[in-house]
Amino acid sequence: MGSVNAPAPSLTLDFDACYRAASGRDARWDGRVYLGVTSTGIYCRPSCPARKPRPQNCRFFPSAAACVAAGFRACKRCRPDAVPGTRDWDARSGLVARAVRRIRDGAIDSIGVSGLAAELAVSERHLRRILIDEIGASPLQLARTRRAHTARALIEETELSLADIAFASGFGSVRQFGDTMREEFGIAPSLLPRRRTADGPGEDPSGPVSDERPKLALRLRTRAPFAASAMRSFLAAHAIPGRDLIEGAGPAGATSHALDVPGGTAVVRIDWADAPSERDGAGTGFVGIPVTLSLPGLADTMPAIQAVRRLLDLDADPTQIVAALGTDPVLGDRIRLRPGLRLPGARNAREFALGTVLGQQVSLAAARALQGRLAAAFETAGLSATAAATGFRAGPDAALIASLPAEELRGRLGLTVARAETLRALAEALAGGLDVGTGADRDRARSELLGLRGIGPWSVELIAMRALGDPDAFPAGDLILRRALGARGEREARALAETWRPYRGYATQHLWADFLEAAARKEPK
Repeated sequence: MGSVNAPAPSLTLDFDACYRAASGRDARWDGRVYLGVTSTGIYCRPSCPARKPRPQNCRFFPSAAACVAAGFRACKRCRPDAVPGTRDWDARSGLVARAVRRIRDGAIDSIGVSGLAAELAVSERHLRRILIDEIGASPLQLARTRRAHTARALIEETELSLADIAFASGFGSVRQFGDTMREEFGIAPSLLPRRRTADGPGEDPSGPVSDERPKLALRLRTRAPFAASAMRSFLAAHAIPGRDLIEGAGPAGATSHALDVPGGTAVVRIDWADAPSERDGAGTGFVGIPVTLSLPGLADTMPAIQAVRRLLDLDADPTQIVAALGTDPVLGDRIRLRPGLRLPGARNAREFALGTVLGQQVSLAAARALQGRLAAAFETAGLSATAAATGFRAGPDAALIASLPAEELRGRLGLTVARAETLRALAEALAGGLDVGTGADRDRARSELLGLRGIGPWSVELIAMRALGDPDAFPAGDLILRRALGARGEREARALAETWRPYRGYATQHLWADFLEAAARKEPK
């Protein structure tokens, strides 16, 4: 463990602004800035209710990992480890932002530091240096903190054994798990409080964890408010046969969604009847979204959780959106009507890109039908019986699609010749290495997509919004969007939206919300 008196990394944080936020216990800074107290060796949220230390005893960091790297451990009172993530890095397109997004999505667990450096076309040494310079922590330190925070949530919310939790959180050994947890929290994992059910510390009523498909019931934290009804409407309006299941009518019906994880196909069931309302969380600033994960194996826990967080945009900060867009004459009333509206992400970037091509110039219902045919005809093969989720399909295989001539794709999916050729060209590009995920170079991805015949700006911006995770993406050519804006064309729509940067994607979601809720109500259940 480092010394709390070690020199601070070269971070772009304004000390006076950070100290004012901490002195005022401003919860809006939680998750963006962390306060390290040199006199105690503890790090806190800015909103921690404890007495604020003197300025000379304060150091500020942009991440929990940076605090731990500097020798601090988490405060037991304000629990900075329980703060949801932030989308601040998604608004940036530089190398550090791409690295942070990929680490957040589990790149260190899947391909290691060397693999991530190769993916970003830099050396391991350079990657480590730029992360320490801007964030105060190395790639491995960021990954360890991510694992530790997931592990603590599993300790508190499930009755998995500590060994299973270590495995589910991505640790290589129980010893590494114990050492990291002590470093992060100043206490052995066995001494952290465990969940207790009404029947005592016995079997978890949320489901078994020892059968072929482990099942975990969790509440995923997010900043309040959370527009649950609008999110369910979005998921219902975009449900793909074989990939999504919408139960019952109205805002309380549960929804289930297939997730592609390393071990196969996971499924998340979201209990909307128990979801928070827009009024919940006023006291703490946070709410929990009730989900049940059915997993191919415990090793798929972290990838599944991150996929759900991305799908539901659980790292968003509604207060930022309100501050940026709330006084706009076009958006103000819409934002007040749906506080906490999120910008849903793609659960599978390649699947979303392929589905966007199928959805060009057709209705939402027709697009879903075509996407369902795509999933049925080109499901990724090779899943074992335990990896396959009953009643759900794995995502489509881009390489398999690319291997077939356009004429065969046209016949199997019911497409026009031009659409089949575009689908095949995109699948070939994806299979050849085109990256449309959250860690991609966004400018390069946009350029390569536009270079494919049959893919225009509308499709590119939709892919940027949901697959690349760009909160400033803006599909100016969208007809529903232009109608809501009262714009006569794309140029006028872009001009009207210029003041909404860097949150044009959130503005778009608000402008689409009425249409999506109406579409969800029309869907057969």
